Amino acid sequence: MTKEIRVGIVGTKFMGRSHSNAFIDVPHFFEVPFTPVLQAACGRNAADLAAFARQFGWKSQETSWEKLVEREDIDLVDISTSNLTHCAIAVAAAKHGKHILCEKPLAMNSTEARQMLDAVQEAGVRHMVAFNYRRVPAIVQAKKLIEEGKIGKIYHINAVYLQDWIVDPNFPMAWRFDAKEAGSGAHGDLNAHIIDLARYLVGEFEAVSGDMTTFVKERPTPDGKGKVQVTVDDATSFLARFTNGAVGTFTATRFATGRKNFLRLEVFGSKGAFNFNLERLNELEYFSLNDPVVEQGFRQVLVTESKHPYVNAWWPPGHIIGWEHTFIHEVRDLLIAIDQKAEVYPNFYDGLRCQQVLDAVALSAAEKRWVTIPAEG
Repeated sequence: MTKEIRVGIVGTKFMGRSHSNAFIDVPHFFEVPFTPVLQAACGRNAADLAAFARQFGWKSQETSWEKLVEREDIDLVDISTSNLTHCAIAVAAAKHGKHILCEKPLAMNSTEARQMLDAVQEAGVRHMVAFNYRRVPAIVQAKKLIEEGKIGKIYHINAVYLQDWIVDPNFPMAWRFDAKEAGSGAHGDLNAHIIDLARYLVGEFEAVSGDMTTFVKERPTPDGKGKVQVTVDDATSFLARFTNGAVGTFTATRFATGRKNFLRLEVFGSKGAFNFNLERLNELEYFSLNDPVVEQGFRQVLVTESKHPYVNAWWPPGHIIGWEHTFIHEVRDLLIAIDQKAEVYPNFYDGLRCQQVLDAVALSAAEKRWVTIPAEG
């Protein structure tokens, strides 16, 4: 008989919905050692919280995360809040012996990320950062190509994450535009993802040189009665050197008119290359120098075969999966790690390493120089 794991979630908006769906669906498609029980949901707005709990079937409600992490009927705390509260919730949850799933970026800065890592290591709990794109089957397949030597020595990665949802200067102020609550703008929101993917696929960063821009410096208040200052970046680009000799270019912006959620990776090596586009999540373009010259070219691989990563739990070949499935995959891996008392990746160490790169880019942009990444977390 499958055991139960009682989940407490903090945050009821976009990520709270995505994670709730994952906890509900995972036992229906994967053999997991625990059946998640949606034990308690926590949010600041009582009316929104009640609607969220009712929609997804959370058994109880709290308006104080401090009370939630102390509850003896909670085994796993899911942090799906704005970046400002990640550190405090995670440290408290670890002290109460809870396993933790935390949204990205892990923290507001490297100092907080280090505190969080120290807390979970001292408590001996399982910890995971929700970099869900590591669970895209096509990305995992690309990782296999690298590990099997089919790309050869990696020379270059080109990564962009482009959105356009705040192009309108009349889009109202929100927490994501406030450095006190978000830490950064497109940088922490979007670059965090492609930095983590670069570490996963290419290796550790050595040094970065960045530039940050804010295009709309004031936005209307939500009630439309005034304007407030935007204190985060709208777009951040940077160059990178990796410890293995590879180089990279990165751009994240929420002002890419016409792009909705366009994450594209291009990795080039001595024996081959691959391209990935998140808006075509089930596809991977692969080029091999081992092909005869007259047949060389990027081939499109539809990553929907049962032998592809995670896919055997879903549908017949050609029946595509979607964005929400990546969260189901990460919850599956977390539950297995909790049962086996094993490490799960990306963990808080990975979150710290990503944060160190984020911080170094921001410092580089401020001081107009290359900044070296710490050799170790």
